[in-house]
Amino acid sequence: MIDATVVGSGPNGLAAAVTLARAGLGVRLIERASTVGGGLRTAELTLPGFRHDVCSAVHPAALASPFFRAFALTERVPFVIPEVSYAHPLDGGLAGLAYRNLHRTAAALGRDGHAWLTLFAPLAEHIAGLTSVTGSQLLQFPSDPGVALSFALRVLEQGTPAWNARFRDHVAPALLTGVASHSIGTPPSLATAGTALVLGAHAHAAGWGFPVGGSQSIADALADDFRAHGGEIVLDQDVRSPADLESSRVTLLDTSPEFLADFAGDALPAGYLRALRRFRHGDGVAKVDFALSAPVPWANPAVAEAPTVHLGGGREEIAAAERDVARGRHPDAPFVLTTQLSILDPSRAPAGKHTLWAYSHVPRGSTLDQTEVITRQIERFAPGFGDTILASASRTAAELGQYNPNDIGGDILGGAVTVRQLLKRPVVSTKPWQTPVEGLYLCSASTPPGPAVHGMNGWFAARLALERHFGIRASLANLGPEPPH
Repeated sequence: MIDATVVGSGPNGLAAAVTLARAGLGVRLIERASTVGGGLRTAELTLPGFRHDVCSAVHPAALASPFFRAFALTERVPFVIPEVSYAHPLDGGLAGLAYRNLHRTAAALGRDGHAWLTLFAPLAEHIAGLTSVTGSQLLQFPSDPGVALSFALRVLEQGTPAWNARFRDHVAPALLTGVASHSIGTPPSLATAGTALVLGAHAHAAGWGFPVGGSQSIADALADDFRAHGGEIVLDQDVRSPADLESSRVTLLDTSPEFLADFAGDALPAGYLRALRRFRHGDGVAKVDFALSAPVPWANPAVAEAPTVHLGGGREEIAAAERDVARGRHPDAPFVLTTQLSILDPSRAPAGKHTLWAYSHVPRGSTLDQTEVITRQIERFAPGFGDTILASASRTAAELGQYNPNDIGGDILGGAVTVRQLLKRPVVSTKPWQTPVEGLYLCSASTPPGPAVHGMNGWFAARLALERHFGIRASLANLGPEPPH
């Protein structure tokens, strides 16, 4: 019997595997695909030499994560930290730019500059406290009550009809709404506001960094460390039930709640099983990757400085598009998230060429190809963009779900991001990673602290398993690279 089995090699599965292996356990990591990484994969999706991130691309949470900071991720993987974290072009050549320097951002926002400064300064200047508040789970007393209060008051402001009260112009509200839309929800809401404030604070703290060469490099660094500590990785193995696994003292699933329900079946109490079946997934994304002959020709040249660009017009227009998606409709002008990482990382494309990663929000399970809609929305703010396209590769929301079973219907966030489901992820518990089956744990983005590449879900689950079943108290201090012998 081996000590531990981890099913699924997304960032949380890898984080759990690393934690267990470094504690001295015999650990086997099983992945259904031919490469590790889950949402951290990078591949040539369009043309040879053009490297595209298959799912996640930019990683502010990885830079702030206690797990990855202890793991010394940026010492293992080179990161690009852009001067402009994100941009939001508007019609008529206007654009908002969120510089890493908060005061520079405020200065560029004119009469809304002071409003932006006072919104983010208490959060960005205490980013460690904010991470401790948002990086665990809601059912615990915050380690930094002052930051927690500042965050809560701002969430109440930006998550209610009062969200425009502090602003006088339209650029700053649009800039903030673009960040809020990462949650794939309808603003204003408490969840979209929380997303905007957390991601926005990271933009002005450590920045919105991304790894040189692609997100796969993060997965590879974790996998290399896991193997170096005796871990075994098994690829191309589909797991559906405990019968597909060799017996082990603990099993950690980096999977959806639905998979857990099917995997454990009648071994789960009826009430817990019902809770898993009631877990609600959010709407989806449809993704298009472009190989380009030249940089995106933004109408406002300053937008070319930002690796991440949010498209969708003003605050109310984005909110209307998101309402359409929530009602099961495909907006004609959807919110589109783009990353143009080759502007700062030439390894992404052949010399002189570029890549563009883009997705639009669509109803969960959508089978509509969004290439034309996304191209049109980019052309709106970058006339002539179509002339730069050498090739494109598209995946509908349904196809994304087929590619990665955790992304059900194209929901890349592991479940709807709502206040209720941050409390109930997937059940209300002080130890939500632990299931009623002895030795069985859930460690995916469907557990606290929710989505993003931070590894904390895997860390929390592995730490709990180590203490309960092996009498080992795991410490983040034990995750750093060992000194050379």
